[in-house]
Amino acid sequence: MPKLKPVRERAARALCISQGHAPNIKMDGAPMWRSFLEEVDVVLKAALKPECWEALKDAPDELDAEHLQKPLNTL
Repeated sequence: MPKLKPVRERAARALCISQGHAPNIKMDGAPMWRSFLEEVDVVLKAALKPECWEALKDAPDELDAEHLQKPLNTL
């Protein structure tokens, strides 16, 4: 079984593909998916408990409901 990519990378690749880009093409010397990490981080920081966000940064583990923040009443 192939090694699971980190959550941030998988999310960035998904955003990249959703915008019609091949995730592995080079942009400024790095894979295109890396240019989507800022957006991914904004969303994950909003969705995850702070301690889970800190643990997630380089962790390849899957997320489950216990990692998610309680819904906000307002944004």
